[in-house]
Amino acid sequence: MCNLYSMKSNQEAVRFLARYIKDFTGNMPPLPGIFPDYLAPIIRNHQGARELAMARWGMPSPVFALKGRNSDPGIANIRNVKSPHWRRWLGVESRCVVPFTSFSENEALPDGSRPPVWFAFGEERPLAFFAGIWTPQWKSVRKVKEGETTNDLFAFLTTEPNKEVGAVHSKAMPVILTTPEEIETWMTASADEASRLQRPLPDGSLTIVARGEKKDG
Repeated sequence: MCNLYSMKSNQEAVRFLARYIKDFTGNMPPLPGIFPDYLAPIIRNHQGARELAMARWGMPSPVFALKGRNSDPGIANIRNVKSPHWRRWLGVESRCVVPFTSFSENEALPDGSRPPVWFAFGEERPLAFFAGIWTPQWKSVRKVKEGETTNDLFAFLTTEPNKEVGAVHSKAMPVILTTPEEIETWMTASADEASRLQRPLPDGSLTIVARGEKKDG
């Protein structure tokens, strides 16, 4: 699963592909290393408009996952969208796209280490998007030291890996959208039509652009 990605593109490029109308991010800096629970930009459907905003990475965990715990750090990646826990967020109003320029998967090495391997659509790291879901103003204890907080939350979907990702991490890769048409389908289509986008990229689409670092760039 993907627990680290980077976003180093600019707002104008995001606007061109995702066609958002409102921007609540201010002067968005490059984000070379985004981990779960970090704030990151998403493009979401909200109150009848498409907007760019910051949200915290990690959707609310299912109840069974919280037994015996006094905090909920959230779920970063979502595979089984047929689960009742996730179905409530599959409507258009809860869908978002998550801009990125590269993402990593951990590679299990013989010495027991698991360094990140970074993937992108080429050395230039062009902009692309994860297919995600989000929820507004969720009250929870993310970290015990913080106590209860209220946050906009997001996560993105995963699917079977393609050849190059599977060679590093055999279980999953993020669901990635690469064209304005795919973004539009995810943001506006019926749940059945949008669900068809939960598929791996064609083999050969991605390039390994870095290894071993916790930031890309």
